Amino acid sequence: MRRRHFIVGLGLGAAIGPIGAQAQQSAIPVIGFLDPRSPDALGERLRGFRQGLKEAGYVEGENVTILYQWGENQFDRVPDMAADLIRRPVTVLVASGGPAVALKVKAATTSIPIVFLAAEDPVRLGLVTSVARPGGNLTGINFFSSELVAKRLELLRELVPKAARVAVLVNPTNSQNTESTLRDIEPAARAMGLQILVLKARSSREIDAAFASVAQDRPDALFVGGDSFLDSRRVQLAHLATHHRIPAAYSGREHAEAGGLMSYGSDITDAYRQVGIYAGRILKGAKPADLPVMQANKFEFVINAQTARILGLAIPLSLLTAADQVIE
Repeated sequence: MRRRHFIVGLGLGAAIGPIGAQAQQSAIPVIGFLDPRSPDALGERLRGFRQGLKEAGYVEGENVTILYQWGENQFDRVPDMAADLIRRPVTVLVASGGPAVALKVKAATTSIPIVFLAAEDPVRLGLVTSVARPGGNLTGINFFSSELVAKRLELLRELVPKAARVAVLVNPTNSQNTESTLRDIEPAARAMGLQILVLKARSSREIDAAFASVAQDRPDALFVGGDSFLDSRRVQLAHLATHHRIPAAYSGREHAEAGGLMSYGSDITDAYRQVGIYAGRILKGAKPADLPVMQANKFEFVINAQTARILGLAIPLSLLTAADQVIE
């Protein structure tokens, strides 16, 4: 059964009908926040977003209204969700959930300002014409680079020094992320003398099937690509990786907090804070075309020591020293 959630205020779900009219009457601007996942998956990120808004002078429920739409992991609903927000109308749209979401929201409107989060080059994706001068009605935060993929693989290899074959799990539905992950990891793997085995999963059932392949082919380690769907299945991934006793590396700290072995990537909470700042600046009159795409500048390396013990791995002192957090 399909469900549509409009969450206003601090995560309270309510079906709001005349919110556009109310906003116009009270002169309070409305932000449309769209994400194909569920709100449960974005708790810390939403706190970062609200913090950024506060830094820009806006507090939800006081001088700005946020109209949330959640896809409940039904990614094909994004165009309808965007169209519904545009009809409200909203002052600015936040496209959360990756470049595929941003592209679909971009296709829905050329007039309403859009702030996006992209895990790769937004110019190559066609989101903006230039990082410095985006043009059009979009700007946002780029929180990913090819160096992060290579670095994550390097850290995984250091944690599992005898690894020779590494499985790479990607979501084929997210073609942009899949292509960039494979493009970046293959030369890095060759340089380390590693053989790559590509696994694909676009549903919970396919994740189970991918781990069945792991059990059969027995790679030495697992590299999970950065992807909104895979992020939302982090508990399942951590459980299966531990069950099959395969060391795994992930892109975000939420995976390590859910029981994943290690993560290395951009500080996503801070990236959402930057999105909040940009949304606030647009509410004050700034044009997306004049706001350069920001590059994430905070990175986190997290190790789950408890998972390492379960897997029988000794964490090198060099990694313990380098980690931003060691979860005991």
